[in-house]
Amino acid sequence: KRLEEGYSAQTVKHIHRLLHRALNDAVRWDLVTKNVCDRVDAPRVAKREMKAFTPQEAQSFLKAAQGDPLETLYILALTTGMRRGELLALKWEDINFKQEMLQVRRTIAHIPHQGFITAEPKTVKSRRSITLTTLAIEALKQHRAQQNEQRLKAGPAWIDQDWIFCKKDGTPIEPSTLLRRSFYPLLLKAEVPKIRFHDLRHSTASLLLSQGVHPKIVQELLGHSQISMTLDTYSHVLPSLQKEATDRLNTLLSKTV
Repeated sequence: KRLEEGYSAQTVKHIHRLLHRALNDAVRWDLVTKNVCDRVDAPRVAKREMKAFTPQEAQSFLKAAQGDPLETLYILALTTGMRRGELLALKWEDINFKQEMLQVRRTIAHIPHQGFITAEPKTVKSRRSITLTTLAIEALKQHRAQQNEQRLKAGPAWIDQDWIFCKKDGTPIEPSTLLRRSFYPLLLKAEVPKIRFHDLRHSTASLLLSQGVHPKIVQELLGHSQISMTLDTYSHVLPSLQKEATDRLNTLLSKTV
């Protein structure tokens, strides 16, 4: 019925999952005798085509972002693989400049009629530490200096909530505003394919795997709960890696013949 009303398969699947869990609790508490959701199949969700920047496209995008107020956000996106909600939820307390580390402690979303909602990261693995690149560290230091200037300029109007990425008054950035006013215009400026913001995360993983970084490291960086998720999601990158691996094996064994 929900599908007929125009809801997406993904939304209906979420509804089914929620009801199924609630009724499982009801069965466990002897409130009902069976979970009727077991008799209803959730709709199959078509897998979205994943897009990722090539190394050249990633460089073009970062070049186009130079001087942009959110340049540091895009550098972090491509060097850490963090989700959009995780990036926008970063606070200065999450950055350890001495150890060159970042802590993912929360995520933020904007709910219509409710405002900004912060929550724990998606999974236990999502709450993670990330080693920062030199590029990211330098960008963060420059961004902090610019934000301090902005704070002084705003004066009493500044609302200090410690957000790294914020509006001119110190309050959080709405995700939709980020896409509309910054991300999509930068894609046009860089003359690169139009991708989703989430595809920056895919780009990070694809670039690392193509450079021979072990999938376990990529799993930990992205905060995937299991390595199988990483391997399944980025299997398109692995054939080229398999070719390199078989070439090395061939070379090794040929020496013994």
